[in-house]
Amino acid sequence: MLHKVSIASMIMDTASNTPVITLKSEEDGQTISIWVGLLEATAIASVLQRIRFERPMTHDLFKNFTDMLNFKVSKVEICDLKDNTFYSRIYFTSEDRTLSLDARPSDAIAIALRYGAPMYVDNDVIIKLKTDEKIPGEAVDKSEEGKKWAEYLENLPPEEFGRYKI
Repeated sequence: MLHKVSIASMIMDTASNTPVITLKSEEDGQTISIWVGLLEATAIASVLQRIRFERPMTHDLFKNFTDMLNFKVSKVEICDLKDNTFYSRIYFTSEDRTLSLDARPSDAIAIALRYGAPMYVDNDVIIKLKTDEKIPGEAVDKSEEGKKWAEYLENLPPEEFGRYKI
C-alpha cells in the first residue's frame, strides 16, 4: 500500500548541520523525516520558493532532457529503508512505454516537484520506521542538564519538529 505524501517542512538539524525534509501523509498525518545533502535541499527549496536560476540546475536539466524525449514523471515512491538509508524510485511514462529508475529520495523529490508529480511512501517503510522507533537512543551527555534535554526530546511530539522552517 502506498501513502500519498507532501512536504510538511524543511529544517536544519543543528546537531549535524544537515537539512531535513519532513514528508507528511495526506491520509493520516504520519510524518517521515529524511536527512539530505545541502545541495539537494537547495534544489528542493528553489522549487518550493519558486526561485528561477539563469542557468538550469541539474534537476532542471534532467527535466528538460526527459521533456525532449516526451517522458513524463508519473510518480515518485520512497520504497524501502535499509540500515537507516531510504531508497526511492522515479516512475516515467511516454506514449509507448513506462519505466522506473532507482534514485536517492532527495533527487526523486526534487524531480517530482519539477513535474508536479505525486509522491508516495510505501507502507513497508512506515512499518520499518515504527519498528526502529522502539530502539532507544543513548544520550551522550550524562549530566543532569543532558538528562533533562534527553527526556524533553523523548516526549516531544513529532509535529513539533516541523515548526521551524528554513
